[in-house]
Amino acid sequence: MSRRTGTPRLLREINDRAALGLLLKHGSMTRPQLVAATGLSKPTASEVLNRLMESGLVSQTGTVSGGRGPSAQVYEVNPDAGFVIGVDVTPTRVVAAVADVTGRTVATGSTSLDLRDERDPAGAVLSVVRRTARRARVALTAARPVVIASPGVYDRRSDQVRHVEHMPAWARPGVIGDLTRRLGVDVVVENDVNAAAVAERAHGAATEVGSFALLWVGTGPGLAIDLGGTLHRGNSGGAGEIGYMPLPGFGEHPHDPSTEFQTLVHDEAVLELGHRYGVPGGSTPDVLEAALRDPSQGKAFLDELAARLATGTAMIVSVLDPEMVVLAGPTCTAGGEPLRSLIEARLHELTPLRPELQLSTVHGNAVLAGTVELGLQALRDTLFSSRHDQP
Repeated sequence: MSRRTGTPRLLREINDRAALGLLLKHGSMTRPQLVAATGLSKPTASEVLNRLMESGLVSQTGTVSGGRGPSAQVYEVNPDAGFVIGVDVTPTRVVAAVADVTGRTVATGSTSLDLRDERDPAGAVLSVVRRTARRARVALTAARPVVIASPGVYDRRSDQVRHVEHMPAWARPGVIGDLTRRLGVDVVVENDVNAAAVAERAHGAATEVGSFALLWVGTGPGLAIDLGGTLHRGNSGGAGEIGYMPLPGFGEHPHDPSTEFQTLVHDEAVLELGHRYGVPGGSTPDVLEAALRDPSQGKAFLDELAARLATGTAMIVSVLDPEMVVLAGPTCTAGGEPLRSLIEARLHELTPLRPELQLSTVHGNAVLAGTVELGLQALRDTLFSSRHDQP
């Protein structure tokens, strides 16, 4: 193993990464601004910018006058230096996005499908990705990597997505391998809730915390665990599969010892609970909206839903003791602040631990945003390593 500690090459890479990070954050900068932000000397900052321009990562975009003296050159990251494709696969829909190296979304595309019995799931995803790449005018070979978020856990050894019993077509062995061969580019598969947590860390409520857990509630529940910016996946990748977690006291009959969390909070369970309390609606968001609109009718329903979610959250908090718990997914979004407050109050009755309880602040499709962010991290690392590995 080579030792690079303190070598000129390593120092150049550190300086180049710092400069590129600032340019990505601010959009554009002059050399004096880069000097002030990094503490580099003027000659070193010039060397850094020259290296980044020679590699095609950075370009000059004009000048800015600072009053007396010559105008300063303005530098920004070259958006054409690389592209990524993010894909969100759900039981009924596939959504894709192409982004350039700056993180700007160039194009999006989607299609409806049924992954219970889709004959060619790899082909369905491939079609969306190709169509979106064409819309972005980006060749698939120029988009590396393609990051796919899906429920469940991808097992490379068996080439199978596990824990997706509700998506049997997607769970067939060989689907991801088939898709990778047909795409002709590297494919990374990530759990959808983990992807949402990546977006939350990068753009949402968890940007400043040391550690957090993201509880996603929708078609089913899921948990992502972020420890200082690193996702904890567990030994087999199954960390966060909390749908199987037993919740005592919520059984159908008084003597039932426990009921799995997923049977209590998935879409159909919440819809059934709302109807049991007389709250109208044809979907979970509809029922939550009706309950919030008419508290006299919806209070009992919201109280019981909050109790279910708070009990599950208390078990999570007791094990992880995170700085923050982020509530995300369609159910939590539809319940909004009123449901969050009820969960928090019930949580404080169940445990003395007091994590900050926040709603997700990622706008739009958080899972898709997470796939793009993961792709950007990999792309930028690849661009740097390929350049700095040159003799």
